[in-house]
Amino acid sequence: MTFSIAARCDKTGQFGIAISSSSIAVGARCPWLQAGVGAVSSQNVTLPRLGSLALQRLEQGMSSQGALDSALREDAFSAYRQLIAIDRQGSTALFSGDQSLGVYHGVQGHACVAAGNMLADKSVVEAMTSAFENASGLLAERLMAALQAALERGGEAGAVHSAALKVVGEHSWPIVDLRVDWAQQDPIGELAALWRAYQPQMQDYITRAIDPREAPSYGVPGDE
Repeated sequence: MTFSIAARCDKTGQFGIAISSSSIAVGARCPWLQAGVGAVSSQNVTLPRLGSLALQRLEQGMSSQGALDSALREDAFSAYRQLIAIDRQGSTALFSGDQSLGVYHGVQGHACVAAGNMLADKSVVEAMTSAFENASGLLAERLMAALQAALERGGEAGAVHSAALKVVGEHSWPIVDLRVDWAQQDPIGELAALWRAYQPQMQDYITRAIDPREAPSYGVPGDE
């Protein structure tokens, strides 16, 4: 039902997740991120609480593997869960319960980890980490490259209908939080279009939040 990648940028310390699913509104349930702490995706038969629990453990100083292990111990149905995590050191962890759906797989790469279930093929996940490691540019761009590589390799066994891209930096709020909650066709293409529209404005929104006096024109009637 889902394939995702979580990553950390070595240069900026940003964390990000890109994810797509055949289910509606995957971005509302699966990606969990906290600036300066880490990123977790809780997927397959999703229990969103596992994402927040794992982030709490990361904030307490646990490793990514320790955080997942600790969170999963609080779930009586961990066999149905699939999780990936990355911590502030860039260390990664993954878990796929033996009741994960269909073809499932996970791969740990350099400063990234990817996993999926109901996959067309295990190579879908391998394509994600490879694309991320070989892409350049902003973290969000590298995550989108990974998502598109997964789709080109076959993606899910069935059609995907939702996608999301989320990035946290040095602030307490996400600097990128884009979602396609439902599309009959090509939600990843729609997400890529959203990113292309948002990227030139991203810094402006950060500036407006930090110091409105320095904010660029809003371009609306009455704005000077």
